[in-house]
Amino acid sequence: MIAKLKGLIDSVGDDWAVVDCNGVGYLVACSTKTLARLEVGAAATLFIETQVREDAISLFGFLETGERDWFRLLTTVQGVGAKVGLAILSVAAPDQLLQIIAAQDKAGLTRANGVGPKLAVRILTELKDKAGKIALGGFNPTAGAVASSAPLPAASGRMEDAVSALVNLGYKRLEAFQAVGETARELGDDADSSALIRASLKRLGKGLLG
Repeated sequence: MIAKLKGLIDSVGDDWAVVDCNGVGYLVACSTKTLARLEVGAAATLFIETQVREDAISLFGFLETGERDWFRLLTTVQGVGAKVGLAILSVAAPDQLLQIIAAQDKAGLTRANGVGPKLAVRILTELKDKAGKIALGGFNPTAGAVASSAPLPAASGRMEDAVSALVNLGYKRLEAFQAVGETARELGDDADSSALIRASLKRLGKGLLG
């Protein structure tokens, strides 16, 4: 089982790279975000997920363990194969995926090739359940742990009401979720949904999320 490759990047294609390890070239499938950071002729270390089938051994490469862990988690969902998993990681980095799942942002997933509305809902539902407590700032899918110096409060009815109100006002669900989450952390548990809405609107108006 190959877990890591360290060598020179021999060549790069639309969805693959060849890593030259002491004269042996390994064909590795990668997300477009990973491929964009690889340079032909330069040294690189790729963390590898190996899939063995009767007719083939496939290697999937990632520059960071976080991206590899999200690939593993995504492909546990029925209907998400390796190709779709890489497609999702091509449009959303691990930290963005965390936010998309926490916000239950279906549109954020359907940007990926091969992900329709039904599959997006399945991914959001299953991964939210598996992840357990989700917070913006850091997440280890393998360990199921949250690592953040300033985690957002757990989702609650008042937060969901505030997010829904902002969405009804025309804001995207993901930006509404971020604004309400940050606002709830600042105001504390005593803030009701009305207070969250007012403060979140001020935050969005001032562009504090950008």
